[in-house]
Amino acid sequence: FVSAAFAEEHSLVYVDDATGHTIMKVDNTTNIPTITGGLRNSIKIISQVAYAMGSVWIIDLFHVPYGCGVQPALYISAGRWPLHKFIRTFETENKGVFSIMRLHTAGVCNAPSSNPNQNTSSIVNTTDCSTQTSYLGCMTTNAGLIPYGREFNNGGGGLYITEFASTGISIWSFPRSNTPHSILNSDRIDTTDLGTPVANWAASICGGSDGFNQNFLPQSLVIEIMLCGDISDLQFNQTCPPGYCENYLPGNGSQFGEAYFEIGSVQVFNQSIDTTSASSTSASNNAIATAT
Repeated sequence: FVSAAFAEEHSLVYVDDATGHTIMKVDNTTNIPTITGGLRNSIKIISQVAYAMGSVWIIDLFHVPYGCGVQPALYISAGRWPLHKFIRTFETENKGVFSIMRLHTAGVCNAPSSNPNQNTSSIVNTTDCSTQTSYLGCMTTNAGLIPYGREFNNGGGGLYITEFASTGISIWSFPRSNTPHSILNSDRIDTTDLGTPVANWAASICGGSDGFNQNFLPQSLVIEIMLCGDISDLQFNQTCPPGYCENYLPGNGSQFGEAYFEIGSVQVFNQSIDTTSASSTSASNNAIATAT
């Protein structure tokens, strides 16, 4: 990952004048000689504000990164691995057509293998959330009608919404054709109007509200595009040319032409945040007042 100054100077992050959308991208112009085994530049953005329990994040995406060696993610995090806790709104790798959602905790939290409070099309892959015993965390695949990658982009993108409430954590996703447009220009949100989430982890998975609260400190928003990251050779070869992921990074940058985020907006609604908070108002767990 490069510095903010480098990213701006080399147009790895910029605002498109025509649309007003923010572009975050992998270097797709540099031809890196294969013989040098050089690294390709990419980008990671972390919010300067950490948001506390009682917050909802809405990100309006018009294009998501995909392609061989590309591992994009949107998540909220408190601290560093393995002691940190984070809520991964989505991630995928290579040319994956479905997004994955994860929950990582420092303490013991175990999700149910079957969850009636999330969309029936979602697949619960793993149930051990603790970073002390599981690298994967509590993992759920969004395998419904909300595609990722090329199909998501060709449909005009859509919304990802994450609720960080005292009763639990929920994630929703909507394609552009089914986006609840009213929430994009509203100063309040009631998540009970959003229907069944594609992922849900109730506070009870950590033994109740006390254990849940201890596992989740104020969280910072992170948007990143990793290259290769923890993609295994087996995973790489499933959808990409035979070989090693790292060997794919040099060469012509044009092969990373689809490795970019196009972000229409990021909204954060909250009841209370840390010492850098804006004004707040009282609300229920599912009706959050805007702070940013």
